[in-house]
Amino acid sequence: MPGRLSIMSPLEELAAACGAPVPEEAGTWQPSDDAAPGEALPVLVRDRADLHLSEMRWGIIPVGRVNARGRPVMETVINARAESVFDKSAFDGVRRAVVPVNGWFEWTGKVRRKVRWRIGAPDRPVMFFAAIYDVWTAPGGREVPQVATLTVAPNGDVEAYHHRMPVILDRPEPWLDGDEAAARALLRSAPDGLLSVVEDPRR
Repeated sequence: MPGRLSIMSPLEELAAACGAPVPEEAGTWQPSDDAAPGEALPVLVRDRADLHLSEMRWGIIPVGRVNARGRPVMETVINARAESVFDKSAFDGVRRAVVPVNGWFEWTGKVRRKVRWRIGAPDRPVMFFAAIYDVWTAPGGREVPQVATLTVAPNGDVEAYHHRMPVILDRPEPWLDGDEAAARALLRSAPDGLLSVVEDPRR
């Protein structure tokens, strides 16, 4: 389950991989080999007939989510379970998106002795993670585009490192454009052998 992302490709390369134009207006996003929740990510969405990259905060505060007392729940969701994303009321009204990445990181081991692992696909320099997004209205009325990646059970490449993995798409368009039944069919683990796992010297 990705908690840190590697997105080192420049925006021009990400746009080319996604089949989208390079955004005319530069945002705050910069290539990072350690993108963390709460930071800006480049996100591919369908706007009417056109694909385009937008900048969004990684982490969704579910719109309309309340606790037993009816008060808003402010917990941020960075990864949503693919098995229930279409059914949970917390995600009512979200739209589909794709996060282009070069890889992600997992950790194993005990506290203070954790080993960091870089996970990527040698044959896919840019991978496409299925995601959901919406716009959260913050106190004061500021609108914040926000995104969360979707996760499923791990494949054989990842199961020794985490009990969840991101949904890796072959192409963005079927997830962005298909009906709900077609989209649900895409929410599955990647085939074994797609990914490589390499120890990262950072902790």
